[in-house]
Amino acid sequence: MQKIEMFDLIIIGGGPTGMFAAYYAGMRELKTKLIESLPQLGGQIELMYPEKIIRDIGAIPEIKGKQLIKNLHKQLNTFQTDISTKETVLTIEKDSDYFIVTTNQASYYGKSVLLTSGQGLFEPRKLTIEHNQEYEKTNLHYYVQDLELYRNKKVAILGGGDSAVDWALMLEKIAEKVYLVHRRNRFRAHEASVSQLNESSIEIFTPYLLNSLAGDSHKIQEIHLKERRGESQLTLPVDFLIVNYGFISDSLQLEKWGLNVERASASVSQQMASNIPGIFAAGDAADFEGKVKLIATGFGEVPTAINSIIRYLDIY
Repeated sequence: MQKIEMFDLIIIGGGPTGMFAAYYAGMRELKTKLIESLPQLGGQIELMYPEKIIRDIGAIPEIKGKQLIKNLHKQLNTFQTDISTKETVLTIEKDSDYFIVTTNQASYYGKSVLLTSGQGLFEPRKLTIEHNQEYEKTNLHYYVQDLELYRNKKVAILGGGDSAVDWALMLEKIAEKVYLVHRRNRFRAHEASVSQLNESSIEIFTPYLLNSLAGDSHKIQEIHLKERRGESQLTLPVDFLIVNYGFISDSLQLEKWGLNVERASASVSQQMASNIPGIFAAGDAADFEGKVKLIATGFGEVPTAINSIIRYLDIY
């Protein structure tokens, strides 16, 4: 019989929290496997927000997403971690005192599991109004990967959260003109960002909704807005439209694995332990009363999770 390779810990999810967890596990000398479904580590930050400025990490006043991931790679490489990318976890099964984690490529064996997979499968909330799907291939975007694409262009952004406001402030320095459209008078972004927004040259349209798009067969040329509870209508010429309505998460996989789920995340204790002994969670994959889902929160939860895992391994 072929001898199986047994890991102390299998981490599912290679975003910022998972990368830091793998480093911290190495520091505690745990034999660790890290599994990520995307072609590279870094999660949503690497895939969709490489140019976004992050300001909620202690001792780092501000850092671009891509630089944060680069730093995490450097930190992770301090210790030897067995890493698999382009592998999607399908099942987690417990066999006596260890787990069998099966992906679309292979099966792995571990004494414990840490979920750092965010909120599962995700995709941007897209426009619900009728529009030419060809626009999504040209100048209708749901996230920003290259700021230079918008240099000296007219850019409209739809949304009122942190990402929408942050993108508007970043593009103000690059684009010819930036419009920010939100359906409410108040923004849901951090107060300091909103103050900066109000002092900027960005044209703010609230409370307005997108009514329709107009353009040729390939590109949007203007957007039509309608006042949310009034009759006022506006037309804005644009070179690009960025829609930032957040993301849709799918927690069905967590439920299939037998985990208790709250707000599309695994419900955990103060020790970051799930309802299944030996399975823990941190970052956006974990939820508890009062949880604030930020990168800084995920980093802070990692030491608690890893130390709880070590206590679990000592017992079992």
